[in-house]
Amino acid sequence: MDIAPSLYLAQAPAVVPRPPLAGSLRCDVAVVGGGIAGCSAALYLARRGYRVVLIEAQAVGAGASGRSGGQFLAGFACGQAVLERALGADGAARLFAQSRVGVALVERLLAEEAIDIERVPGTLQVAVKASQAAALREEQTQLAKLGCEGLEYLEPPRLRELVASERYCAGLYDRAAFHGNPLLYVRGLARAAERAGTIIHEQTRVTQVASDSGIAVRTESGTVHAASALLACNAHIGAVAPALGRRLLPVGTFIVATAPLGAARAAAMLPSDAAVADCNHVLDYFRRSRDHRLLFGGRAGVPGFDAAELTRKTRERMIAVYPELANVPVDYAWGGLVDLTLNRAPDFGRVAPSLYYVQGFSGHGLVLATLAGTLAGEAIAGQAERFDAFARIPHRAVPAGATVANALLSVALLWNRLRDALP
Repeated sequence: MDIAPSLYLAQAPAVVPRPPLAGSLRCDVAVVGGGIAGCSAALYLARRGYRVVLIEAQAVGAGASGRSGGQFLAGFACGQAVLERALGADGAARLFAQSRVGVALVERLLAEEAIDIERVPGTLQVAVKASQAAALREEQTQLAKLGCEGLEYLEPPRLRELVASERYCAGLYDRAAFHGNPLLYVRGLARAAERAGTIIHEQTRVTQVASDSGIAVRTESGTVHAASALLACNAHIGAVAPALGRRLLPVGTFIVATAPLGAARAAAMLPSDAAVADCNHVLDYFRRSRDHRLLFGGRAGVPGFDAAELTRKTRERMIAVYPELANVPVDYAWGGLVDLTLNRAPDFGRVAPSLYYVQGFSGHGLVLATLAGTLAGEAIAGQAERFDAFARIPHRAVPAGATVANALLSVALLWNRLRDALP
């Protein structure tokens, strides 16, 4: 389920569609999925002389990679506590350090490949209630222990200098993080991978991946034979690898973009131009666009939701933050699927000795997917230490059946909304 067009797609420069696969090809590495993870892996490997073929069912960036809220952050959706229980304090700290390396990796790729993502520095977590404010204080302390200096804890009136809304009582400002246009990012990675030698085929849906002797990636229009392969399909993995799909819970997310507000009005609402996310379990997030709109999104629910109803509900939540937007129309509304794991930790591993996968970014994927693709590329090239550090995170399958999974998700979302409503 994807609802289009997004503001990103409407404003993006026109691109020449890449041809579908026709016939058979041989290469060193086949990559399935034209999102950030797949394009990052292809770029890493092609730069090192590997013959890479990337297969995408739609167009590069058509899925979550090109439709998100656009925040480039260190860390993980699950938080450090989940990783510490799974890997111990030292193992969890090493993974967090890798996520910080991921931020630097993104910055380096933007510079090396001249990718303009309309980059803006600064992200801000905000608390709606006192218990969340206390949790932000604790998070600042914990992140400082992990090497994140310079995080600023904010209370009114300082908080109002960054985000002009009465809804929030505290915030944690990160100057090292940034936000930008995710579609421009993934398209830039794809172009860079092609310059390095990667062949990309769009509108090519994979029907089977076999790993008996070498890898055979079969599609409706041909087959790619490779020595190694990476599956980077995220929420859409189920059709290609059902066992991996059962480890994910696809969750709908939705974003609206207002009509242009004008530079002065937009700056008055978000003086810092930071990207903002609240601390609720069913969170909201928002930021300014380059053309002075407010982009406002949040977790929506089970797949198959009604676009008109979600536009209305998302707009209501936006007005709760900024009542002055009550008479401002919404110009764009779009949605997509986030690939949650049950513990919200990333899920990397191998299906077979030469068949790798990365998934489970859980709504925290712009930096993590870049890192995941690069680490998968390292592993394919023979340096698997960093990849295997993530592969050690244990995961459980979601209860079988879409009906059961969606019912559980609905109950979980209701429970989390109730938790958010408590003082």
